[in-house]
Amino acid sequence: DFLGCYDLFNDRLLLMKPKASREELEESVRTVEGIDDPLLDELLPDWAVEKLREDVEMLRELCPAFDLQLYREGHLTPVWFGSALNNFGVLELMDGICKYAPPPRPQPTKERLIKPEENQVNAVVFRIQANMDPNHRDRIGFVRICSGHFKKGMKLKHSKTGKNMTIHTPVLFLAQDRQTAEEAFPGDIIGIPNHGHLSIGDSLCEGEIFQFTGIPSFAPELLQRVRPKDPLKAKHLSKALQQLAEEGVARVFKPLLAGDWVIGAHGSLQFDVMADRIRSEYNVPVIFEPSPLFTARWMIGEANILKNFIDKNRGDIAYDHEDRAVFLARNAWHLNHATETAMDITFVKTLN
Repeated sequence: DFLGCYDLFNDRLLLMKPKASREELEESVRTVEGIDDPLLDELLPDWAVEKLREDVEMLRELCPAFDLQLYREGHLTPVWFGSALNNFGVLELMDGICKYAPPPRPQPTKERLIKPEENQVNAVVFRIQANMDPNHRDRIGFVRICSGHFKKGMKLKHSKTGKNMTIHTPVLFLAQDRQTAEEAFPGDIIGIPNHGHLSIGDSLCEGEIFQFTGIPSFAPELLQRVRPKDPLKAKHLSKALQQLAEEGVARVFKPLLAGDWVIGAHGSLQFDVMADRIRSEYNVPVIFEPSPLFTARWMIGEANILKNFIDKNRGDIAYDHEDRAVFLARNAWHLNHATETAMDITFVKTLN
């Protein structure tokens, strides 16, 4: 008995037409002059009109009026009802995002605050996605433009290497559709084909290189070992784990002495997801096994001090997918002992 939605913002009725085209949806919108408009009696059955008027009156009494500033400060949330399956309410939701969503905001870096109105392009990689097109084994780096006017073919400096990258084939996405991005502005998100050189948190800058903050890496809560069912596919597993680690799906550690990889996650479901993706996307069935490890901590310190600690504790050391040294603790006492004895090394749970 669902007939449609009443738009409280604009006093208009949105009538339901299952799986209608965009043109049909626009034709089904009826502008009414409030809930007392006689047009409602013509468009809806009696029981629906009665319920609508009662519900709207109740909502306006109980709910605070919409305030754009309060919404952008996070104190108030507008709500749209609809059905993506029936293509109902989707257009109104997208229009609402365009109208009410906050404009691009200044973005923090270690050096200073980047303002969206600055002329030079500054952008940050916030996501890596592998195998978006399984036929081509592609990897896309999703990049948010934080300032400046980006144009296809621009040369931008990569923060990790300091080298210039020419962005030849930037892509814009809308659901499953993609098209070449000729230009982009602050707040826009573009995709850049990635062959392993981009990582989450990297910055792309037109001038001075900045290191964006606010995308932390957390130490995992659960650790398991993983091995391929077929030992001959060890190299294929290594490649799969490297690519999934770049996405941030889970933490991947290669112990110095042990043969099997160690996978870190925040929930047991992540292991199931990884096993399914490795099997379906890389054709490598794997086995996850319980690990005696308690937790992992990245180590920060002077190079010679780190080297001495690693040499003395090789059985407890691993490296992540970005070749950063990691201490694998067997229990809380083991971690505390390492922290107390290696005073010149910082064992960190979160990397910014």
